[in-house]
Amino acid sequence: MPASLRQARAFVATVRLGSLTRAAEALGLSQPTLTVQLRDLERALGLRLLDRGARGTLPTAEGRRLATEFERLIADFDLLVTQARDVAAQRVGTVRLAALPSIGTTLLPRALARLRERRPGIQVLIRDAVARRVAALLRTGEVELAIGTDPEADPELEASPLITDRMVAAIPAGHPFAGRPSIGLAELAGLPLALTDPESSVRALVDRALAGEGLSVTPAYEVTYMSTALGLARAGLAVAILPSSAVEDGLPGVTAAPIAGPEIRREILLIRRAGRTLSPAAEAFLAALREAAGQEADQGN
Repeated sequence: MPASLRQARAFVATVRLGSLTRAAEALGLSQPTLTVQLRDLERALGLRLLDRGARGTLPTAEGRRLATEFERLIADFDLLVTQARDVAAQRVGTVRLAALPSIGTTLLPRALARLRERRPGIQVLIRDAVARRVAALLRTGEVELAIGTDPEADPELEASPLITDRMVAAIPAGHPFAGRPSIGLAELAGLPLALTDPESSVRALVDRALAGEGLSVTPAYEVTYMSTALGLARAGLAVAILPSSAVEDGLPGVTAAPIAGPEIRREILLIRRAGRTLSPAAEAFLAALREAAGQEADQGN
């Protein structure tokens, strides 16, 4: 018969209180039941743990040593149980997330603000990366959730719609096109442009739209980070083509105009590993993210 945690608790209580009667009361047991548990523990260990005499119940030398070790193990066990319950109740936890940089500047901060207000004990570790890298981080298990664009066909991943954003032209203040309600793709093709690098989902969409219109463009600037493209536009060096989710309203030095003829839209997806249970912390984050995405969609209508 193996030793059990219940027997260890009975033994520790008996040593601490020095009495079978007081230990049984503290544990909510009858004294005969407590006695059986103590005998079963001694039998399982093959050791005499307690001496019972006129002065009460006293531990043997080996019993005293084991009582100290058992007490430490019980404390560790109880702590783990408490921590697990806190995780299950979404009071604490860690979420590992990969996200497109454009989402990291707009939608994601709003979702994190909601999460912090409701679940301040949950930590979110963010890896911002281009679309291909976002999916790769999820496949390798480095992150639990990802916010990206449509990944390559992969049975290990499943995706659901989050938001739809559209490409806009970030135009320098004072530019002849500044203040326009929209701007055509053919018009943009004749301007110095700042585009993201070919690895990005934004660049793939822009290149596809240009090719569909029979247009060919060599960008004046090719950048990795959208913030760099915005900086170039603010400095009057180029017009940047970026998703609306990356261009905040009222950004100083830049005006944003929707691209028309054709409009370029981008589906932003929530991606996770198929058939895998999300942690309670991730579920809490996901609820906050979907609320923030719903609010953004309402504001866009």
